[in-house]
Amino acid sequence: MKLIIAYIKPERLRDVKQALYEAQIYNMSVTNVVGSGRQRGFSETYRGVVQEVNLIKKVRLEIGVNDEFVDAARQAIVKGARTGQIGDGVMFVLPVEDAMRIRTGEEGGSAMG
Repeated sequence: MKLIIAYIKPERLRDVKQALYEAQIYNMSVTNVVGSGRQRGFSETYRGVVQEVNLIKKVRLEIGVNDEFVDAARQAIVKGARTGQIGDGVMFVLPVEDAMRIRTGEEGGSAMG
């Protein structure tokens, strides 16, 4: 079992969700976040004053999958999120020691769905 955490552009969320649904991956958590990476923010002018924006709006996806769905989930996220421009995002794949569905008590891979 793995936990995939991906940070993507907010405007790409719909495309990423569609690609995940096509890969038969439906379970996910979505959170709006701000942060900085290699993109390092940008400058904008507001009423004649230059302002530095260091924290960029992103969307954080958390997807728990069984091992056989890891590659499909990664490919779907890349398919939906990639624009070829700086700031497309980053993805992490972490091992999951155990999972438990609270309602039924199922454990392990069957709890992931």
